[in-house]
Amino acid sequence: MEETKYQEVWNLDSLFQGGSNSRSFQAHLEMLRIRLAKLENDLGNFTPSQAEDTSGRIVELLNQIGKVREYLSQATSFVTCILAQDSKEQTASSLQSELESISARFESATLSMKNNLAAIEEESWQEFLDKGRVSNYEFILKEWRRNGKARLSKKEESLLTNLTADWYHSWGGFYKALINDLTVQVSIDGEPNELSIGQAINLRSHPDEEVRKEAHEALEQTWAEKENLFARILNHIAGFRLQVYKKRGIEDVLEEPLRENQIQQETLHTMWRAVTNNKQPFTAYLNEKARILGKRKLEDSDFWAPISESKNKVSYQEAVDFIIKHLGRFGPELENFVRGAFEKGWIEAENRPNKSIVAFCAGFPLTEESRIFMTYGGTFKDVLTLTHELGHAFHNHAMKQVDGMNKQYPMSLAETASTFAEMVIFDAAIKAADSKEEKLFLLDEKLKRSVMNFMNIHSRFLFEGKFYQERKKGTISAGRLNELMEEALDKGYQGSLEGGSAHSWIWTPHFYITNSPFYNFPYTFGYLFSLGLYANAKEGGKSFEQAYLALLRDSGRMSTEQLAAKHLGEDITSETFWEKGLEMCRKDVEEFCHLSAMLF
Repeated sequence: MEETKYQEVWNLDSLFQGGSNSRSFQAHLEMLRIRLAKLENDLGNFTPSQAEDTSGRIVELLNQIGKVREYLSQATSFVTCILAQDSKEQTASSLQSELESISARFESATLSMKNNLAAIEEESWQEFLDKGRVSNYEFILKEWRRNGKARLSKKEESLLTNLTADWYHSWGGFYKALINDLTVQVSIDGEPNELSIGQAINLRSHPDEEVRKEAHEALEQTWAEKENLFARILNHIAGFRLQVYKKRGIEDVLEEPLRENQIQQETLHTMWRAVTNNKQPFTAYLNEKARILGKRKLEDSDFWAPISESKNKVSYQEAVDFIIKHLGRFGPELENFVRGAFEKGWIEAENRPNKSIVAFCAGFPLTEESRIFMTYGGTFKDVLTLTHELGHAFHNHAMKQVDGMNKQYPMSLAETASTFAEMVIFDAAIKAADSKEEKLFLLDEKLKRSVMNFMNIHSRFLFEGKFYQERKKGTISAGRLNELMEEALDKGYQGSLEGGSAHSWIWTPHFYITNSPFYNFPYTFGYLFSLGLYANAKEGGKSFEQAYLALLRDSGRMSTEQLAAKHLGEDITSETFWEKGLEMCRKDVEEFCHLSAMLF
């Protein structure tokens, strides 16, 4: 058996010796409680008009908030890691509940700060900003002040907080519990199997067409049987959200997600317009894949089907060496960081039972570390997953120099470093492919991601927009939800996909997330933004690295439009920017069709 110099089991003891029962972790929690209690007290006693030095006091409070956030993130990440490696760890489960309560207290404390900022008169506010002492926090202060103005009275906010925790979020939890309890029957190699929903969905990429079809049909039957129940859940979540928006005077349901993602509406519409105008090549890709599979039109159950099985199994050792080599082409800091992540034991990749199926990267801001969790199985997809999470870790690394208040960046930019890293490895693997068949396999894997971002996620965006328009008028039936989903899929894929699941609104968990709506467009935004960044990187070589790090560091303290203008010299309200990423994807289609014509 090949000996590897890189360990596949992470080191959590270097964070807190002894796991969730450790004295060091309990001491950390106690310090978190003390800091939070002091913050609550200080915020409770603070009124801008009564402060002798308002700007100086606000800076002190913001530093306190940032530090509490770091302590909370350190604890939450640790418990998340403990539960991922063993979901039955009872102490960690209890700690998770306690941290959720602490987090709610923290959010309530920061709310009082937002209300204080909103109460400052406009003239005094401008004088306050002009003093310059808060320049490092100007972006977030403006956002908080704007958010504070949309707040209700203290009594109403308190009632809303309780309703949100005890009722609203429980619908999202009920959805997860319901999905997790469902099973379907699917035959594999002639043997009947009772599978979870997640296991059945994973069969979309099974090489046997009959298995794919049976899994697809079994899932559709389950959705049809439960559609009325899921429709009630979705209607309740959306109805509550719309009532809150109405109370706050918010008419456009896109306002909150746009604000959270630091994106202007003009930018979003420009991006979707560019995507819509450039769908034809991806329709051509889907049609070509259908031809390879012997179909007139590509069926939904065949989208994830492999054109051929990759013959190359990649050992963990080979994967690590490949990743270090090719990411290192873009600068010494990136190379040293990635190498160090493996050498320091930041990666949990061992293939063993009782692990969570979800890959993730957890940041530990106080110790300036990350931990990456996955199960490595030796496929190229596993190489990409490992690369993706390392990209997130590098983003955390870039934020080391940033204060706690400005470390939080929006979802629209959260995928920047991870997608960038994926593109580097994808292109390196395609270039290194030792056969046309292997190259075609890799191009197919790459183009699936483009189609998901440009067609599938667009259909989700279209569905959600129509859904909220109609939900304002009343409850929507399951049958009507199916119709809306079919219409959105047809428009999103421009009619190039046969038998798209009308029940996608059920098994797409993003629709049931209770933080904010439209948990879809940030994925496409991040994907194309990263491609534009990658195009610049290929031109800049290793000189690109410092500009890249500067961009990542600023990702939490300015709008995406400002970020692109400052670090890329780009206007992202113009279709020209988005065309750069789309052009790279169009070239992938051309190469795919050229190779497939030669091989099939």
